[in-house]
Amino acid sequence: MRIRFTHAAAIPALAAVLVSTPYASAATAGDRTQPVITQVKTAAAFDFASGNSPENITANPDGSLTVSMLGVPANKPPKLVHITASGQRTTLVGGHLGDQITGNTRGDDGTIYYNVDSDDASRNGTWKLPPHGHPQRLAALPADGLPNGLAIDPAGRTLYAADSLNGTVWAVPVSGGAARVWLTGPELAPDPKTSLKLGVNGVRFHKGAVWVSNFNQGTLLRIPVTAHKVPGLIQTVADNLPDLDDFSFLSNHPDTVFVAQNDTTDRVSVVHPNGITQTALTVDDGLASPTTTAVRGNQLYIANAGLTAPHDAKLQRGTINLKSLIAHARHR
Repeated sequence: MRIRFTHAAAIPALAAVLVSTPYASAATAGDRTQPVITQVKTAAAFDFASGNSPENITANPDGSLTVSMLGVPANKPPKLVHITASGQRTTLVGGHLGDQITGNTRGDDGTIYYNVDSDDASRNGTWKLPPHGHPQRLAALPADGLPNGLAIDPAGRTLYAADSLNGTVWAVPVSGGAARVWLTGPELAPDPKTSLKLGVNGVRFHKGAVWVSNFNQGTLLRIPVTAHKVPGLIQTVADNLPDLDDFSFLSNHPDTVFVAQNDTTDRVSVVHPNGITQTALTVDDGLASPTTTAVRGNQLYIANAGLTAPHDAKLQRGTINLKSLIAHARHR
């Protein structure tokens, strides 16, 4: 969950001419005997008071992780951190006090892309960090918005950036140039009646479509990318996921999603290909404001921002029980 703060206090729209169509039944599966995530443990503990509140994870090919640290919840500058498979940590990018580093992703050449949420229009937007290079802003995004989740297409040409306040997905060319509105509309918008207004949140590119979450509406949406690179009809995959933050896909299995549900829900759920949702982890498994998940092989990583006392900010790792996962899907 990305939060706007002013003076360290929390502050608790071109419409798309697209029709939202149901993707599948969005029912909730009850718990079965065998858990789908086992052996959950803390892979890395963080000092919340120092600003180390993990927000987003990219699992890299070499076994390392790139983790965005918000900073703002503890009134500290944000940072982008590299964690090796052995646990060694290196700060790749440091930010300005009051800014937030939110979504991050990686290009095939090793370039790291990340979003910066800032009240300073000269910093707000999508940035890149080339291998052995220096950070530079790739594209500005509206200063009245909140740059959030970030994904790259398989060709490595376009980044898709969520703007949670304006209910918009922006297309940012990797080669440089101005960002353009790729999709906006009521399905992506925040709920104006809530104190914490967050619409479109997480973004992933998966099998020819841009998938997004909507925090306030609790929906997981699939938007096909047409041959002309424009959005197709919005498909609602699931609509019963309150406080839905970011998510990831099970490797080599189509449309199985691990979603992080932030405060106050504090849950990791599985969304099966038929749209059925299943609770996988709760606070009883140590969750503390889960913001996103990442998958490497049969390992699931969960970022916990620790937004509420006792501020247990950490990265958890669990083992995906594939046999149980498939059994759940077959019996629903």
